[in-house]
Amino acid sequence: MALSPSQRRYLRSLAHDLHPVILLGAKGATDAVVKELDLALSHHELVKVKLSGGDKEERQQQIDFLTEGTRSESVQQIGHIVVLFRRNEDEPKLALPR
Repeated sequence: MALSPSQRRYLRSLAHDLHPVILLGAKGATDAVVKELDLALSHHELVKVKLSGGDKEERQQQIDFLTEGTRSESVQQIGHIVVLFRRNEDEPKLALPR
């Protein structure tokens, strides 16, 4: 599911006031983190994640691992914070613009 630019803009505005739900530690992105993130996405649909330290390539690898493991989409990344979105097909909570 690819998000349109207007949908990304809308989701970024919603994510502005959110606090990070998932905080990655020294071990970075692990299978346990993917499980927790999967639960958070099922419940909230839009989740902020604080990535562990490292350079841009390492953070991008963490984002790729998380998005592939949860079948979510990256909405925005600023520094060590990334916003992920995955539509809850059974009970959608966010109405996306077209």
